[in-house]
Amino acid sequence: MHPMLNIAVRAARAAGNQILRYVDRLDTLNVSTKQRNEFFSEVDQLAEQEIIKVLRKFYPDHAILAEESGAQGSNDDYTWIIDPLDGTTNFLHGFPQFAVSIGLQHRGQIEQGVIYDPLRNELFTATRGSGVHMNDRRLRISRKEGLEGALLGTGFPFRDIHHLEAYLAMFRDLFPLTAGIRRAGAAALDLAYVAAGRLDGFWEIGLKPWDMAAGVLMIQEAGGSVSDFSGGKAYLETGNVVCGAPKVHAQLLSTIQPHLLDDLKR
Repeated sequence: MHPMLNIAVRAARAAGNQILRYVDRLDTLNVSTKQRNEFFSEVDQLAEQEIIKVLRKFYPDHAILAEESGAQGSNDDYTWIIDPLDGTTNFLHGFPQFAVSIGLQHRGQIEQGVIYDPLRNELFTATRGSGVHMNDRRLRISRKEGLEGALLGTGFPFRDIHHLEAYLAMFRDLFPLTAGIRRAGAAALDLAYVAAGRLDGFWEIGLKPWDMAAGVLMIQEAGGSVSDFSGGKAYLETGNVVCGAPKVHAQLLSTIQPHLLDDLKR
């Protein structure tokens, strides 16, 4: 395992242990609202603190972009992109679909990625050029040749409600072409599941870099395709992502593109 990936795994497990301490104590948590339908709790903050403590010990000069505490440091070469608890709403309701996500960006390119599901003890890891693994098992993208029979993942555009009609039009066109569409509420895990072949494809509007930094690397390392809605590579900037097995990705992209508003055509 790459040394930097090893440290990211250590940080993710420390955060996961913090999360597990509160799984059966949800009624004791202090919960705040960031914006409509978006919440954070003291567990998010504690988990993030655990991650940052580990990273700062080994890489004190690296920059950090974290969901709860924002940007820290000014080293442009290395930036750790952190979501300490992806799927907070699920966690707060006792819905067992949430994870820790840590990605390392080096000079604009994601090089290392960890997604850790502490409930299932599933650890997804990737290093650019070295493949992606789940608990030491090598992962490959699904072999689906298109949307027919494919199982897709997605997420609702809850941060920007004016995209809802465009999203529903995409959903309406895709649904009859596939075996089904799942919305589980933790984008990082959805992306890991695409890399693992559990989902054949995925799309979402308005994600944040920490939602997908680790996951998109995993999909690429598993042999999949990732793009923004124009078919380009600006997904970390736009937050709009389409991914999956190469032929699933191509058909998924061509099906959603007719429904894009002007501000989604990128």
